[in-house]
Amino acid sequence: MKLQATHTTRYLYSDVVSTCHSEAHLTPRACLGQTVLDHRLSIDPEPDFSADRNDYFGNPVTMFSISQPHRELTITSRCTVDLTPAGTPKLQLSPPWEEVREQARRRALGDDFDASQFVFESPLVTLGESFAAYAAPSFEAGRPLLDAANDLSRRIYEEFQYDKRATTISTPIDEVLETRHGVCQDFAHLMIACLRSLELPARYISGYLRNDANLTGAEASHAWVSVWCPVLGWQGFDPTNNTMPGGRHLTLAWGRDYSDVTPVKGVALGGGEHVISVSVDVSPLAAR
Repeated sequence: MKLQATHTTRYLYSDVVSTCHSEAHLTPRACLGQTVLDHRLSIDPEPDFSADRNDYFGNPVTMFSISQPHRELTITSRCTVDLTPAGTPKLQLSPPWEEVREQARRRALGDDFDASQFVFESPLVTLGESFAAYAAPSFEAGRPLLDAANDLSRRIYEEFQYDKRATTISTPIDEVLETRHGVCQDFAHLMIACLRSLELPARYISGYLRNDANLTGAEASHAWVSVWCPVLGWQGFDPTNNTMPGGRHLTLAWGRDYSDVTPVKGVALGGGEHVISVSVDVSPLAAR
């Protein structure tokens, strides 16, 4: 399935911005099951400096600076990807979650060592007994890891309400756990906190959903979770929709939490108050 995506971010300032320095995680990542066919990033006003690099996690990043005075900044990303997802693994055949925890602790192999960095707290994901307690009903003794993770994703989907007005980017996840309201970013952070509180590696995925996929969160950037499993590798779970990502999820980047893969962030000199608007459109590529 070939998908095309357009992501537009517009900043409107009440005063003039004299200089801004920004970075964007808007280039889709080449990864298993996803081939990037094309990507174009347009910035208005045109940057005085722009450069591409890969961050610590291997995600493509564009850095840019604008020195000319402006009161509006528009960043538009257009991409085309080819999704060829593998079939959903048999969750019951994954190893018991306790064995995965021990393997991550030992870090004896390269993959174990790489995965183990995703068991710690990060800027937006705190750990604690409350998260372990919430996860506990899913993680019964000896239960296969992926089956348990899938059940945790299902419970978040059923027990939490998607509510755009309930949280902001700075709402702590312990408040999300208490109020049972939030958006995809909150639910991803919550599931990651639950898994890491059990010492299981989990990372945050930033991306998009197909507009016609009948899934919650398609109107903007989306977020889900990837859980590490020996042999089977990283496996995705979308607690906002109670599904495992496949041909409807387009991956941009991954990291410890949202702060590692923020679509656009930076600093501006001047500008006063500002308003941000974001629009995302993802649809199948029309046949030629």
